[in-house]
Amino acid sequence: MSREIMLFAGTRPEAIKLAPVALSGTEAGFLTTIVATGQHPTMVEQGLAPFGLFPDFQLELSRVDGSLSELCTLMMPAVDELLAERDPAAVVVQGDTATTLVCALVAFWRRIPVVHLEAGLRTGDLASPFPEEANRQLVSRIASLHLTPTPAAATALVTEGVPAELIETTGNTVVDAARYIAARDLPPSNPAIAAAGQGAGPLVLVTVHRRESWGHGIAHVLEAVRGIVREFPDVSIVLPAHPNPDVRRQVVLTLGDQPNVTITEPLDYPDLVWTLSRSALVITDSGGIQEEAPTFRVPALVVRETTERREAVEAGLARLVGTDSPTIVAAAREILNGDSVLPEVANPFGAGDAADRSVAAIGRMLGVDGRKVAGGDPLMAVRQTSWSARTWGNRP
Repeated sequence: MSREIMLFAGTRPEAIKLAPVALSGTEAGFLTTIVATGQHPTMVEQGLAPFGLFPDFQLELSRVDGSLSELCTLMMPAVDELLAERDPAAVVVQGDTATTLVCALVAFWRRIPVVHLEAGLRTGDLASPFPEEANRQLVSRIASLHLTPTPAAATALVTEGVPAELIETTGNTVVDAARYIAARDLPPSNPAIAAAGQGAGPLVLVTVHRRESWGHGIAHVLEAVRGIVREFPDVSIVLPAHPNPDVRRQVVLTLGDQPNVTITEPLDYPDLVWTLSRSALVITDSGGIQEEAPTFRVPALVVRETTERREAVEAGLARLVGTDSPTIVAAAREILNGDSVLPEVANPFGAGDAADRSVAAIGRMLGVDGRKVAGGDPLMAVRQTSWSARTWGNRP
C-alpha cells in the first residue's frame, strides 16, 4: 500500500497549518508531498519556507478574471491529473478555502480518502464567513477522517450526523507552528517592526483582511484604531495592510498621518509571530490569529459579528466586539489600562502536539503505524530529494 500522504495548500494560512503535519508525517515514515494549487501564487512557498519546506508540485493556473468559479474550474482538472498519476494513500486538506473544497471533491471522486484538518468549525451562517462556511460544511459530507481542533468542533460534527468513529480531536496545528517559530527567536526582518517593538508604550497588532469586512466594516475599525491612538499616545500600532488597493488606500487615508502607527506589507510568518508574541493586545478578524493569540496569552478583540472559534471567547481569552468603533475603543481601553486580566486557563486550541496526533490518526485510518519511528524510513529520503519543480495544470 502507498504510504504517500498528499497535502494541498492554496493560501499561506493553509501552508502554515499543514507544515507541522508534513514534518511529523515525514518523521513517522510517511512520504509527505505538498502541492501548491495556485490559488495564491507564491504565498504557499512563503508560508512553508520558515519550516524548511517547499512545494513538491506547483499547479499552474492561467487565470483571467480572478473569480472563484474560474479558480475552481481551472484547479479541478489539474488536481485530477496529479492524483491520477500519484494515487496517494490519502489527501489532506485544511480549513475552508476554495483549494480545500476542490481538492476534497476530486479526491473523493477518485475514491482517495480525504482527511480534513481543522474540521468542524461552524458559525451556522452561510453568509459569514463567506464562502468559507459553505466550503467546510460541504467537505464534512465527504471526508473519511475529520481532525477537529477542539471538542466543540467534534460535537458540531456529531450533531450533523458525522459518525463519531471518523472524528479525532487533535488540537490546532497552528499552535504547533507558532511555537516552532517562536522557539527560533529570530529578530524581525522588517526594521519598522523592530522599531515599533522598542517603543516606550504597549505594542498593539491590528489585522483586518476578511472580505466581509471590506468597506464600512474596515472603516469603523480604522476609526477605532485612530481613537485608541488619541487616547493612548504612547501606544505603538502595527497594522499589516491588505494588498487590495482599495483597502490599502482606506488604511493610509485614515491612519497614514499617525506617527505611532506602522503600516506594513503583509508580514511573513516569523515577523507576525514576533510581533504577536510581544503585543499587549491584538485587534483582528483573522481566524488564525484568534488561535495563535492564546498561545502567547495575548488578549484578542475580534472585530466580527460571529466567530467559529468561540472557545477563546468562552475561555475569556478573546472578546467578540463587532465593528462598532466606540465598542472597540472601550474594550481596548479596559485592556490597556490593566482593568481586564486574562484568566489562568489552558489554551483551548491545544498544547502544540496537534500534528503528531493528526499523523497518528491518519496512520490508524490507513491501518499502518503513524507514530514516530526510530531511525526513520527510506521514504523520508525520497521526500527530501525527489522535488523537481514539477508543474501541472493549465499551462499556456
